[in-house]
Order: sequence, then structure tokens, then C-alpha cells
Amino acid sequence: MTGTDSKFTDSPEVILPTGVSRWIPLSHLPLRISERKVLLRLLDVLMLNSSLLLIAWLRLGMSLSWKTILARPQWFALLTLLWLLLAPVFDAYSLKKASSLRESMQCVTKSALLTLFIYLLIPYITPYLLPSRLATGLFVAFTLSFLSFGRALYALTLAQPFFQRKALIIGAGGAGRTIAQVITRTVISDYQLVGYIDDDPAKQGRIIEGIPVLGTHEDLVSLVRALDVDEVILAITHLHEVHDDLFRAILNCQELGFRITHMPELYERITGMVPVEHSGRNLQVLLPPDHAPTTRLYAGLKRLVDILISLVGLTVLGVLLPFIALALYLDSPGPIFYAQHRVGKGRKIFRLFKLRTMIPNAEGKGEAVWAGKGDPRVTRVGRFLRVTHIDELPQFISVLKGEMSVVGPRPERPEFVAELEKRIPFYLLRHSVLPGMAGWALIKQGYGSSVEDALVKVQYDLYYIKHQSVWLDLIVLLKTFGNMLTFRGR
Repeated sequence: MTGTDSKFTDSPEVILPTGVSRWIPLSHLPLRISERKVLLRLLDVLMLNSSLLLIAWLRLGMSLSWKTILARPQWFALLTLLWLLLAPVFDAYSLKKASSLRESMQCVTKSALLTLFIYLLIPYITPYLLPSRLATGLFVAFTLSFLSFGRALYALTLAQPFFQRKALIIGAGGAGRTIAQVITRTVISDYQLVGYIDDDPAKQGRIIEGIPVLGTHEDLVSLVRALDVDEVILAITHLHEVHDDLFRAILNCQELGFRITHMPELYERITGMVPVEHSGRNLQVLLPPDHAPTTRLYAGLKRLVDILISLVGLTVLGVLLPFIALALYLDSPGPIFYAQHRVGKGRKIFRLFKLRTMIPNAEGKGEAVWAGKGDPRVTRVGRFLRVTHIDELPQFISVLKGEMSVVGPRPERPEFVAELEKRIPFYLLRHSVLPGMAGWALIKQGYGSSVEDALVKVQYDLYYIKHQSVWLDLIVLLKTFGNMLTFRGR
């Protein structure tokens, strides 16, 4: 968006730009992304507990009413808790997948089977169903059927235009195109993009990412009124370039009750990434909010969990090490461990240990080389160690020493960091926290093998740094454990 400063002007009349007709919209009930996820969770919990209530009535002779829930609240509370913990592991609350009946069914089926498996194996505080194969089978069948019905209800109702948010994007440049792409590819069933506003004469009347440029800042108030817009997305990277007339038009929209959303904020909610290329020099987009007491409590709790998990991990390594050593020797004679220098918090260099998965002297020339997918240097045993993440176990030594955490951005080699800091905006912010064995970027993007991959990963890393919490750490650990069980390694 460009323009020159001018005096503030008011435009009380609703005048549509050429080519845009006036129409009276049908009433609709726009839902925000957070509201959709809450409704989806409530719907799942309702279906899940309804199946439990039904099986308690059919097989245990209990009342099909609230009396059963009040008589055995632990049954329903535990089932709900397990579901809410495990469903995110399989992306059950991805709105993109929820809007597709096929993908949604796959997510809830995996989530339900794991939830019920754990639930039925917990004695005393769950219904005594296991001795009866018929009761167990019916419970599983009822749960899958009820959840599938709930997801079909969501896909066929809440994904309809009546519940969509109509949005107008201010700025048809890089930031505007990026958020349009993200919405179109990720949550198109939740948003209806009606058009852009941009002051660039060359963009007027054009179709960009399938969305028309409807006018300039002078048309903003008129358009949001006439098109019954629910949300105005401010997609301007350098906010200091917003001229007075546009600024006043945005304030008018806010005054009239239209929601104004900054592009990075919406991008984060949809993707779980910080859009570093469209954040300008706005540190508020990049830095976490300051809640000092909570931060200290979280840091202390995280360190305690790191120590406990490290002790367990190193115990497992001690048990497995003789067998791993023998397998490595038979497959590719050489050292069992290898060490690399990595960059930690505050750019401190430390030595990271792993089990060797490549042939000896894999970097013969002594130069750092990106490890790619299907890397020919990886041995047969090494490939197994990688897909199961067993090769990572020695890193618990670094966690125990306080050089790493169990969850955090993956530490990178100094040779790569020097290059990445020059090419990727805000890359150095990754060093504001302890690096981790498991990370938000790792479960979302996997291991990188290029500068382009590193750019995507740093956006995930900055999201984690900004929003780190006990809940986010738990999600990362559960999804990492799920990847280990399904052999989704490198």
C-alpha cells in the first residue's frame, strides 16, 4: 500500500466502486477459528460420552439418563480427558481436515481407537467391559459411529456459507497474497474472501489469487458495509507506511464494529507459524508476552520434567546399548557414538552426542553437509535407529547438563547457523531459549535439508518460542511419541 499524507476526510455516504453492485445480504452466523474448534471439541465430547452412556444402559443395566453420569462421574471424566489429550496427536482439530469428511473420519478413528485402548486398560475407574467381548466390541462400534455422525454433522453444517466469515483484505501485495493463499488452502470452508483493497493503480480491477481488487482506501467503509464484511484483514508488512487517510478509514471500520485483524496474528492462528517475511520490524509479532511469574513457574516445572525424562531416557539407553553396539558393529564397523558441535541458548557452543547412523567419516572433506531424505550415507541399522528416534537417546546427556531441553527448537551446527542468520530474518531469536530434542518445527515440518526448509522451520520455532506453555510442550511430546510408534522418523 502506498500513498501520500493528506487531511482526514469522512465519507458518510455508502458509494460502491464501479463494478460492485449493492445487495442486501442474507443473515448469517460467522464463527471464528477459536469458536469452531471449541464447538468441534464439545461435539466430540458429547458423542463420546453418549456412546459410553448407551453401553452402560445396554450392558450394565444402568439408567439412560443423567443419573448414570452422576453415579459414575469418573467414567465420563476420564474418557473425556483421554480424548482431549490424544485427539490433537492425530490432528483431529485441524479445521482443514474437519471440513473434509474423509480426512476427519481418519483422524477421529485413529484418536478413538487409541483413546479406547488406553481407557479400557485402566482398572477400577472405568467400566468393567473387557471380560465381555460383545460389550467391548459394541463400545468401540458405538464410539466410532457417534463420532463419525458428529463429524458429518460438522462438515455438512458448520462448513457451510451460513457460518463463514466474510473477510476483506487490505493490501494486495506480498502479505495480502500470502494470507489469501493460506486461507484458500487451509480454512477456505471457514472464510469467504470477498476482495482486496489496495491504493496501487496497477492493481485495480485485477484478480489476485482468485480474489478481485475492489477499490482503494476511499472505498473501504462503503465496501465493508455493503458486502456485510465480518473481518478486515490488515495485510501490510510495514505499518509505518500506512498513510493518514487509510489509517482513518481503518479506525472508522473499527468504530462501526467491524473486526480488524493483523495479518501475522491470523497467519499464526491458522498455520502455527510466525510469518517472518511479513513481520517487518514489528517486535510485538515476534516476541512472547511478558508474564513474569508464570514464566518463572513454567521454567522451573520444565526443568524438573527435563531431569525426570532424561533419567528415564538414559536408563533405556543403558538397557539397549549392548544390542545396538553389536548391530552397528556387524552392519558397519566403527564407533558407536559420534559428537557434533551445536549452537545452544545465547549462541553457546556445546557438544551433542548421538548414536552413529552413517558410515564412518561420512563427511570425508570435513565440510558440514545437510542430511537429506534417503541419504546414501545412512547404514541399514542407522536407518532403523533414525525412524524409531533411538539414535537421539544420547542427547539426554545434554538435557541433564542443562545445555538442552526435552522440547525446544532443534539445535543447529555452527557452520549452518552462520549462513542461516544472514539469509533468514530473525533467525537469531531461536537462540533465546534452550534447544530441544523434540520441537514444534520437527513435528510440523520434519528434519530440514536446505536453507528453504530452514526458513519454514524457523517460522515454526518462533511460534513455539512465542507461545511456549505446558500444554504446547505436552502436544509436542505426544505427537513425537506418536511418530516414534508409527516409525515416522527421518
